[in-house]
Amino acid sequence: MNAQTLIRGAKVLGGEPRDVRIDGETIAEVGSGLDAGGATVLEADGAILLPGLVDLHTHLREPGREDSETVLTGTRAAARGGFTAVHAMANTFPVADTAGVVEQVWRLGREAGHCDVRPIGAVTVGLEGRQLAELGAMHESAAGVRVFSDDGKCVDDAVIMRRALEYVKAFDGVIAQHAQEPRLTEGAQMNEGLVSAELGLGGWPAVAEESIIARDVLLAAHVGSRLHVCHLSTAGSVEIVRWAKSKGWSVTAEVTPHHLLLTDELVRSYDPVFKVNPPLRTEADVLALREALADGTIDCVATDHAPHPHEDKDCEWGAAAMGMLGLETALSVVQHTMVETGLLDWSQVAARMSHRPAEIGGLAGPGGHGRPVEPGEPANLVLVDSAYRGQVDPAGFASRSRNTPYQGYELPGRVTHTFLRGRPTVVDGKLA
Repeated sequence: MNAQTLIRGAKVLGGEPRDVRIDGETIAEVGSGLDAGGATVLEADGAILLPGLVDLHTHLREPGREDSETVLTGTRAAARGGFTAVHAMANTFPVADTAGVVEQVWRLGREAGHCDVRPIGAVTVGLEGRQLAELGAMHESAAGVRVFSDDGKCVDDAVIMRRALEYVKAFDGVIAQHAQEPRLTEGAQMNEGLVSAELGLGGWPAVAEESIIARDVLLAAHVGSRLHVCHLSTAGSVEIVRWAKSKGWSVTAEVTPHHLLLTDELVRSYDPVFKVNPPLRTEADVLALREALADGTIDCVATDHAPHPHEDKDCEWGAAAMGMLGLETALSVVQHTMVETGLLDWSQVAARMSHRPAEIGGLAGPGGHGRPVEPGEPANLVLVDSAYRGQVDPAGFASRSRNTPYQGYELPGRVTHTFLRGRPTVVDGKLA
């Protein structure tokens, strides 16, 4: 495609069909019956046009676990899923707890070019929870880190958590907490409940998540700083976040696609593809999470894309690694669980998968991500064939790993085109 592209007949945010002209990196016109004028014409045929998706929670694994994923393969998967920006988690080897490591990840993202990569810095040195990492240096680096998380581990020390919240307040940063009280989850293998009792697997109680969230919203209020709660998974967590927001505190939260769809009943298969942190919960939790995403208590969807090599998942349940792929199926799962159930329309999907995560991550300024589909805005866009239905086949994934829980599921929607600042990264469902 050349520097000018005319997307003809796209339903912008699910509305009436419109034409959208891209000129270079920018949206030049939005209207009806626009003249091609030498532009390459892309017939959308009523497909949904959204701003490029933004993921607040992606594990790209590089440096150190390139057998699972690399920045190159992970960003290819992101583009295939309609994402134009991802936030790369810090639990790499070495840990992204210094300016040098976050700059390395940022530069690898720029070289790959499939989507923008914004590194997330570790809260503590080595994710060990004892000493604050170089938060200021990471923020002042070329990577411009705004979000910090020890994801994979909880910052369980209240004093360390308070100090982190105080530190990032100076530059409007945000601490993203993996809420898991470690003493309450020692030896835990799955959600604590009826199924864990029947299977004889160590239970992971909801209170292990809820108690940390309750503590941290109070700390954030005390400090007057920003807290983001990663991967909410229980109805109780929803109520705590709802209460904190009713107080006007600066608390945001995310939910993963898999926690919107899958339940702990799947663990009866003992298939490690369903082993994840936090664990799959009950149907009641799933319904509470959907309602909270619909009413805005939960701000956004984040994939928690967690690739693992075959040998780390194709083993007995107790030895298997925790985590699931998410980037290439996220939008389909949201369409299935939220749009087709009438809980969200497409403009609300754009808010929860583009606008809000971009705002939380500090990417929503002029020229950034999550911007309106309007003239003068950057052409970060995704075109979705919402009428498509097909079975998930991980053999066709761009990710280096294959640990998807949706293999064989029939899911709706297919990303046909993704544009990063006007440049196509996905064309007709394939990497450009």
